[in-house]
Amino acid sequence: MPASAKKGDIIEIRIIVQHDMESGFRHTETGQRVPRDIIRDFRCTYNGVEVFRVELHPAMGANPMIIFSTVATESGTLDFNWSGDNDYASSTSGKLVVT
Repeated sequence: MPASAKKGDIIEIRIIVQHDMESGFRHTETGQRVPRDIIRDFRCTYNGVEVFRVELHPAMGANPMIIFSTVATESGTLDFNWSGDNDYASSTSGKLVVT
């Protein structure tokens, strides 16, 4: 995401979600099913207001790149949160200065 933008600008946000994304459909060489382990939900809030959400499914590849846009309205923080199977949860954030 950009570090700064002018008020009213549409900003593009790109984030790579680091996760192996096991679909649950594969089997090991011995025939045992590899358990499903995917990210199910990704959310972005801008100063506490949700601006983007996506639900992910087993067909997603490992380490998906998520790209979306929002409008720069005020300086603040964008928080990125994702959760998945097996109580997996992670987050990061970025600061945006609006002039």
